[in-house]
Amino acid sequence: MPKGQGKTIAQNKKANHDYAIEETFEAGIVLKGTEIKSIRNGRVNLKDSHARIDRNGEVQLINMHISEYEQGNRYNHDPTRSRKLLLHRKQIDRLIGLIQQQGYALVPLKLYIKNGYAKILLGLGKGKKKYDKRVDLKKKQMKRDIDRALKDMNR
Repeated sequence: MPKGQGKTIAQNKKANHDYAIEETFEAGIVLKGTEIKSIRNGRVNLKDSHARIDRNGEVQLINMHISEYEQGNRYNHDPTRSRKLLLHRKQIDRLIGLIQQQGYALVPLKLYIKNGYAKILLGLGKGKKKYDKRVDLKKKQMKRDIDRALKDMNR
C-alpha cells in the first residue's frame, strides 16, 4: 500500500492553507485502549495540533483531541494528552536538523487506520505569510473559473 493509504479517519484541511508542505512522514502513535476505540468511531480532531521533538529525542503529538470513549468508565483517557509518535531514528535526527535550522514545523495532515494500526501522516512545512495565503486563494478561484468556463463550452 502506498504512503498515506488506509481508512481515513480525520484530516487537517487547514494545514495546507497555513503551511507550505514540502515532505511527508508516516508515523505510528502510542495509544491507550479507549483511545483507539474512539478513533475507530471517528471521534478525533486534528485542528490546532502539532508535533514537537522533546529533549529525549522523541517526537510528541500535542493537542490532538480524541474524545472519551462512552463505555470507558474509569479507564478513560485525557482527551488532549500528548502522545508519542513512532519514527525511525534516522528520520528523527533529520527532522531535528531541519526544524532547528530552517524554521520548519511538523504538522499532522491525516489520521488513518492501516493494517489495524492508527497511523498519522506528518507534514514538514514552512508557515505561509498572509500574502501567500491570498495568492493561493486567488489561484484556486481562477482555476475554478477556468474549469467552469470549459465545462460550459463543452455543452
